[in-house]
Amino acid sequence: MRQTKQLGFMLIVLGYLIPVIWGFPFGPVLDVDVTPRTTVHVKGLLGCNHFRGAAVNYSSLLLEDGPGLLYVGAREAIYKLDTSNISDTSISVSLEWAASAEQKRQCLSKGKNNQTECYNHVRFLDRYNDSHLYTCGTHAFRPRCAYIDVARFTFVRFEEGKEKCPYDPTKGYTGFITDGEMYSASQYEFRNIPDIRRNFPFPNLRTEDSPTSWLLESNFVGSALLRESINSSIGDDDKLYFFFTERNIEPTAYSSQTNVARVARVCKGDIGGQRSLQRKWTSFLKARLVCAIPDYELYFNVLRSVFVVEGSSVHDSVLYGVF
Repeated sequence: MRQTKQLGFMLIVLGYLIPVIWGFPFGPVLDVDVTPRTTVHVKGLLGCNHFRGAAVNYSSLLLEDGPGLLYVGAREAIYKLDTSNISDTSISVSLEWAASAEQKRQCLSKGKNNQTECYNHVRFLDRYNDSHLYTCGTHAFRPRCAYIDVARFTFVRFEEGKEKCPYDPTKGYTGFITDGEMYSASQYEFRNIPDIRRNFPFPNLRTEDSPTSWLLESNFVGSALLRESINSSIGDDDKLYFFFTERNIEPTAYSSQTNVARVARVCKGDIGGQRSLQRKWTSFLKARLVCAIPDYELYFNVLRSVFVVEGSSVHDSVLYGVF
């Protein structure tokens, strides 16, 4: 009987969690129809396609609808799959990207786990231009990035990645490339300092070592670009949004709220300050995301994933969050 009650409660909670929706700029949208677009019975999943490669930890996905391709970043490998049938290994292509034996030895000497951490975990994978992809991996606690020739599906150039990719494969990470510019957010380097960065082109911008603590042990789960400049009557700039959970230092009525879900925003055209904020964001703002069942004083503070459905205008865009 007790198990039945617990299950019933879990279903109620999930019913609240899954359709969490905000409209921009992240106010609650109560009049949005949250009816699922598609409902699939569990038996309907029995015949779905599966991909099982030799690698593990499929941590990065890049879906390109036009050519019907799915790029998958895993541990020490990158895969190119045909979305019409990802199970067909005869048409899938893999690209090995392993950390060297020497680098793994150095990783182990630093006290890291040689069963989980001392590998190259691919954390970033995105389109760089029409002919190349850009990817970054932890590379056994010495991050590296690389360009991939899409047509030949081979590496063409490698470069240092410590400013673009976390050392630790378990740290939350998000990033994307748009208009030839790379943006990312994670806990970087061995100090695990949370930071939101414009990685390239110059000038690089960041929140790290800012005059005040802008981020507190932040665990990033997602990011999005909203082009607010389109049809703007006031010449507004495009905005970048980063979603995360971080340590809460604000006084609250409930001691259990040690973490809170937040969203940070910066302007895409930000070039940093001329004096005190040189190479720092001058447009940085952050706010709390609230998901709760007030009648039960139940608050969900750990954000797990986000997805943005872009509308015809930025104000018609909708953010879905999972806690």
